[in-house]
Amino acid sequence: MRSLMPLSSDVLRTLRDHLRPLIAYHLFFTLLASSLLLPAAGWTLAWMIGHLGRPLISNTGLLAALFAPEGLAWLLAAIGLTFLVLYLQQAGMTLVAVRPRTNHYQQAFETLLACFRRLPSLASLVVLQVGAHLLLILPVVLALAGLYGHFIGGLDPYYVLQAKPPMLWWLLASSLPIVLVWMVIAATLYARWHLALPILVLENIAPHRALGRSARLTRGQSRHIVGAILLLLLAILVSPFIATALFDALFTPLLGHLPERQAILLPAMLGYVGAYVLITLAITFFGIALNALLATCLYLRLAHQESRPASRADTSHPGRLAWAVEIAVVAFALSQAWLILNRFEIHEDVEIVAHRGSSAKAPENTIPAIDRAMADGADTIEIDVRLTRDGKVVVHHDASLSRLAGDDRLIDELDSSMLATVDVGSWFGDPFVDTRIAGLDEVLERVRGRARLMIELKPAARRGSELVGAVGQVLEEERQARRSCRRQAEDPASCGPANPWHSASIAALSYPLLGEVERRLPDAHTTLLAQLVMRGTLPRRGFDTLALRHNRITFEEVQRARHHGYRLLAWTVNDPARMSRLIDLGVDGIITDRPDLLASLLEERDKLSDGALMLVKLRNWLHN
Repeated sequence: MRSLMPLSSDVLRTLRDHLRPLIAYHLFFTLLASSLLLPAAGWTLAWMIGHLGRPLISNTGLLAALFAPEGLAWLLAAIGLTFLVLYLQQAGMTLVAVRPRTNHYQQAFETLLACFRRLPSLASLVVLQVGAHLLLILPVVLALAGLYGHFIGGLDPYYVLQAKPPMLWWLLASSLPIVLVWMVIAATLYARWHLALPILVLENIAPHRALGRSARLTRGQSRHIVGAILLLLLAILVSPFIATALFDALFTPLLGHLPERQAILLPAMLGYVGAYVLITLAITFFGIALNALLATCLYLRLAHQESRPASRADTSHPGRLAWAVEIAVVAFALSQAWLILNRFEIHEDVEIVAHRGSSAKAPENTIPAIDRAMADGADTIEIDVRLTRDGKVVVHHDASLSRLAGDDRLIDELDSSMLATVDVGSWFGDPFVDTRIAGLDEVLERVRGRARLMIELKPAARRGSELVGAVGQVLEEERQARRSCRRQAEDPASCGPANPWHSASIAALSYPLLGEVERRLPDAHTTLLAQLVMRGTLPRRGFDTLALRHNRITFEEVQRARHHGYRLLAWTVNDPARMSRLIDLGVDGIITDRPDLLASLLEERDKLSDGALMLVKLRNWLHN
């Protein structure tokens, strides 16, 4: 048997010999997939997930939903449809590579029809191949879940991530061998079945027979096949980063020398972004094509002792259709560039929200952190509130005192007088020794006329309604205190707005809890905190602001917020580069542990000219 070492050169030659028909098929398939297949799959999955009947806005909520019968059905359907689309595309690339070339676009269209005739067989192959891998991972998931329960148990996940107790490292150490064994078995199985798709397409046999034939052909070659696959995967993953770096190094500096004239600046930027979109499309095509041709060349080597598909003289002429399609691709790239440029807004008004105060400079949720946040330029300060055993609202994030005070007692099991003796500042450093847990009333008095508050509710089990009522009572007492202050003060503005509801919002990581807030505190501005938002599960109403985890925010999410009339905040962001990209997306505010960094960034951007700011936005988009 021939060595597999020159396989990469054979794949590249095959790509060169069949480039135009492969491009033609890719264009036809992408058009069909984007206009019919993907929307139909999206509608189906959205309908299924909508029937779960609950908002999915947190990781724990998503996991709970996925392990429900309806959630498992949705997950399996989503995985199956995704792989079916991929198999259809890969099958077409294989057929294009081995068939005689005629007219490129006629061949591409005929190949597309041939793939859809094989749709039942391809779907069966997806069920067998992907289903086997899912069954393989099931015992691993169960084992990891058992280890998690054993080592982590009922510990607060936030405490585990922040404090990183020894149990976390024991969990990781115990999980690593299991994951490594699974990776070896999964890679071996993937290599043995790697030729099933070209076998099914080219030999037109049943899916289970294609898997068996693939296993026989690849026997003894798994190590070489896995090496070739990993090498290709590395090239596919690295290519976008290399292309972005080169594009940025060669062309971005040229834009900086353009005059501040819209007639020159906008067309230049349109061409710049259009060229980058074309490069991105090309990289995507080459990644898909090389993956399909790798399996095709492997099949020909192992089944027919041929290194690659035969090269044939190209007698076809691209004709008008080819030119029309290629012009359409350029037009598509330019239209995408125009849409991208239209996303950028010159005028920026971003709210600075200090996460638990300036929690990178002082102990979180304490008076020193709140004072530091106001000095650092925060517009709003986010705090967490809990109920003590005697019903007082205190400012503290965790359910227990473990992380900040080394005390395992729970907040809701202690009276406020007991909590007043707890030191929650020493862990941060000597300057904060003897820092105490503050009450919500103290914080409201501290920020009067200086900053707004975002009050996140952290209720203990079955005390949500009680916490809502207690917070409402504290705010009403603050309203009376401010009225009294304004009557006596020389400068009424120093007392803050007469109505504290105008400078505070109530936040929760629970949609039903916000519903309770709306019913009991109709004057409250509400903020829904979400780690993610699964489309079709969250009504886009019932809150004034959505605070979404920063890596879940897209331009489309910003557009939905504007369409439905609520504000959109990103949490929790401490990297200036990421802050800048979120500003470019159009978020209304950013929650950060470092409000000083965000204030400095906004000040720097405010000093830039329109042209310079557009260049900053382009650079951020390029690296997004």
